[in-house]
Amino acid sequence: MKHDALRGLAAAFALAATAAVAPRPAAAVELELAYLPILPMAQLLVMEGEGWTKAAGLDLKLTRFSSGPAEVQALASGKFDAAYVGIGPTVVARSKGIDLKVVASGCVNQVALIARGDLAKSYGGVASPAAAFAAFHKATGHPVKIATLPKGSTPDTVLRYWLEKTAKVAPADYEIVGMGEERVQQALLAGSVDAASILEPILTIVQKRDPGAKILVRGSDLFPNQPGAVVAVRERTIKAKADAVQKLVALHIRATKFIKEHPDEAAKDIEKMIGAGLVAPDVMLAAVKSPMTQPVADPEIIVGATKALLAFQQSLGVTTKVDLDALFDPSFYKAATK
Repeated sequence: MKHDALRGLAAAFALAATAAVAPRPAAAVELELAYLPILPMAQLLVMEGEGWTKAAGLDLKLTRFSSGPAEVQALASGKFDAAYVGIGPTVVARSKGIDLKVVASGCVNQVALIARGDLAKSYGGVASPAAAFAAFHKATGHPVKIATLPKGSTPDTVLRYWLEKTAKVAPADYEIVGMGEERVQQALLAGSVDAASILEPILTIVQKRDPGAKILVRGSDLFPNQPGAVVAVRERTIKAKADAVQKLVALHIRATKFIKEHPDEAAKDIEKMIGAGLVAPDVMLAAVKSPMTQPVADPEIIVGATKALLAFQQSLGVTTKVDLDALFDPSFYKAATK
């Protein structure tokens, strides 16, 4: 009995010693992240919804915004480490000295021009978009009123590009009204605007509620290889938390593949993160499967189109000259996929 007690005591000491030297689980790395609760940010919504970020040792402190320009104003305060944001506002931010690097792309061709009412009915019956806008103006006595996100945002920029460079619509025949995303949907459904340059799930919601609504111009026709949402990280965060940034990009790539291969599950995650009950499950699934939902992750895919977007933004006076070589950092994507 005495020997048994001694053996038990020795075992207890050994267990205590092992516990003392056993490595503790690493604390989660915190990243302050700004984002828009919209479908082009789907990868973020999926990785959070699936619980991948916490499992990877990331503690994302998420702050929601209503528009890209509002995110840029917040980023200027120096608070955030990273942002899921449109490429347009990212370029604007970089032009203002905010030290952002694009480490991953989110999607392409996500913004389309949708119309309701008289414009939707009459649009296809004339020789050109410019003629359609002119005919609408003449018939109604007012220019085509188009809702979109505020100036500097991607939906606003690609709309202006199409109107001015592609369709060559007379400025007198249209009026652009900038507002938050929810207000765009409300204005279009209420009939206070004739059309909207906007993205999913609003495109699907409007068509579900009004079968007469029509997509007038798809994303790639508004702006060739239209760049969309990106993952933008501060240079100081890249220096201080490179491992965390690498994990974020790896999860972003994983989520990109998940959305394409498992749209049903992805739609549930996105609905939950955007706000359960705000968008019906069948509508969200249709939006995820929409031709305007094209998730991508490689940041180099959008470099050429971003150069064209930047040149146009400069002509609008939205941005000053930006070194795009300094804006993009594909190293994290390459490390995750090699």
